[in-house]
Amino acid sequence: MSLDLAIRLRYRFWPDHMLGELLSKRWTETAIPVILLVIVVFAFSNVLQDFFSVGALVTMSRQGGEVGLIVLGLSLVMIVGGIDLSVGSIFALTNFLALLLMNVWGWPAPAAIAATLAFGAVLGAVNGILIGYLRLRAFLTTLITLIVYRAAYDMLVLRYSTSISSNMPDSPAWDWFGGGRVLGLPAVAAICLVVAIVGHIFLTRLRGGWHVIAIGGSRRSAYNSGIPVRRTVALCYVASGVLTAMGAICFASRLSTVGGDVGIGLEVTALTAAVVGGIRLGGGNGSVSKALVGTFIILIITNGLISLSVSGGVNRMVLASILVAAAVVDIRWIKNRQKIISNVYVSPTYLNLPKSTDPEDEIDTPYAVNDKLRQADAIGLGRIEGPEDVILDKNDNLYCGSRHGEIIRFLAPDYERREVFARIGGQTLGMAFDREENLYVCVGGMGLYRVAPDGTVTLATDETDRSWTSINDDSRLRLADDLDIAPDGRVFFSEATTRYEMHEWAVDSLEARGNGRIICYDPKTRTTKTVLRGLVFPNGISMCDDGQSFLFAETWACTLNRYWFDGPKAGTREVVIANLPGLPDNINRASDSNFWVALTGMRSPAFDLALRMPAFRRRMSRRLPPDEWMYPNINVGCMIKVTENGAVLESLWDRDGVNHPSLTSMREHKGYLYLGGLVNNRVGRYKLADARQDFIQHVEYWSAKA
Repeated sequence: MSLDLAIRLRYRFWPDHMLGELLSKRWTETAIPVILLVIVVFAFSNVLQDFFSVGALVTMSRQGGEVGLIVLGLSLVMIVGGIDLSVGSIFALTNFLALLLMNVWGWPAPAAIAATLAFGAVLGAVNGILIGYLRLRAFLTTLITLIVYRAAYDMLVLRYSTSISSNMPDSPAWDWFGGGRVLGLPAVAAICLVVAIVGHIFLTRLRGGWHVIAIGGSRRSAYNSGIPVRRTVALCYVASGVLTAMGAICFASRLSTVGGDVGIGLEVTALTAAVVGGIRLGGGNGSVSKALVGTFIILIITNGLISLSVSGGVNRMVLASILVAAAVVDIRWIKNRQKIISNVYVSPTYLNLPKSTDPEDEIDTPYAVNDKLRQADAIGLGRIEGPEDVILDKNDNLYCGSRHGEIIRFLAPDYERREVFARIGGQTLGMAFDREENLYVCVGGMGLYRVAPDGTVTLATDETDRSWTSINDDSRLRLADDLDIAPDGRVFFSEATTRYEMHEWAVDSLEARGNGRIICYDPKTRTTKTVLRGLVFPNGISMCDDGQSFLFAETWACTLNRYWFDGPKAGTREVVIANLPGLPDNINRASDSNFWVALTGMRSPAFDLALRMPAFRRRMSRRLPPDEWMYPNINVGCMIKVTENGAVLESLWDRDGVNHPSLTSMREHKGYLYLGGLVNNRVGRYKLADARQDFIQHVEYWSAKA
């Protein structure tokens, strides 16, 4: 096996890019606790017979509901960047109050429940005021309130324990909390499930939840952005107290006990469940699903150890050991996860380009270097930034995009007057008019948009059908690039990469992997579908005369292709030019039915060699910016004219890359070529010369060089 073949197979099939995609997904953080839960369930189901019987599951779900409410409250505090060691003591005090109100003072159940929840809110508010407003240390503050609340509980129990145990309330509503069912599920488990759903919506969909996560991520940044940090932190502790009181109410209704061990060690159990589930100790990251998964892992372990007749001391030691191990994993994972992702996410592959001619060595070929574009006039010099594509309407007005998210219109005939035609909000790339003079625009990072003649902007599509074989969710459009419109109105556009955003487009060149695709949007049915996949940075698109096919460019593969979407050859793809000397960008029709192709940069020996050395590209990407070693000729402006069969007819150069460097598009209109460039601050206008003048310029240039 040759070395080239071995390298090709290794970088094509070794799934390091898949590993990078997986590690970058937020759901993988939940997947690890879920895997642990499956392992724990499998282990105890084999060790203990009937451990997961229906009766055992009902009992476990009751316990899970009570503990789960506490873990949800504690998780909210941890996400905001705090910790609450007093949940066990709050649980004991609110359990005591609920039983005192029901058993001794004879309150009705609704009033007793409301009073207990309010009492839990007050206990949580003490922590919240001290930590949120007075900015005391959360660990020390909640440790002190743990001791104070526990001491208060012990004193109250000595006085009222006999009265509580000797009276039982006759209240069906109260009994429902301890033994009721909802659709076969214990009432407390149903309550916990409802709270979990509300909590999930709060954290993921509501502004308050975003504030909690932002504060946990960086309290200083959250404060500088105007978030009420102190109030939000205090309210999180209040919520923790309320949820703990809710769990205590269900516990009191079920067991009606005020023993001295109520709530002892509950803070360790809840904290262990939260950390094992993946709630980050440093704050800023966490979810309801993680809290619930961690709760059931700890419940299964503790109940399993009890079923194995393990003493309480050993049980607590096991929990403490799990907590330490989970904390170590949490800290190390946070520290190293981004390092791992950065090492494997960008995954170069092997790409062997066919040998191409060097235009500097060509004299008597259409590729011969010239300086024709030096004569091009500059439109809007210094008044436009990043006109990646240009287009003209039936009134000869000139349109181009801007890096500021606007479409600029220069008014004919002199193009001196400039106005903002439409504001889209993203970098506008390829553009095309339909028959109704609607302007379709590809917007990097946003999708395909339609601009009406009056400047009204509407979204055409920002998603397509998902590839179920892709680990990366590629249904959303990341980098819609260039487009053209078929005779029946369908819009075909390229998405250069499904992995990287507009500002990361150069990273895709390091991979040279088939991350791109071509998509079709049908405005009649408003449907979007993927036409071609696995393309190496697909870019320019232009319809052919037959109305059944189009040409498209693959930038990093330096190829020009043709694809038939209708007719007898539908679904066929052919390579038209396999060895372009540069990086093809936009493609547009010429007046003679041929095609202009922009070359946004020229190949070099280093570029070709690097594409055959994936490991080298990975190393170099950490040492130098790509434009300094991989494509140093990125600022050489050039375009070529080709037939639809791939014959190169002529080329236009800005030899020194001064007048119109880094050309990305062109548009022929009434004897002129209008030139666009992603990094230019002008639109060029070049008058197409006759063949004699071209020949004279060509001879003069090479004579001077000789």
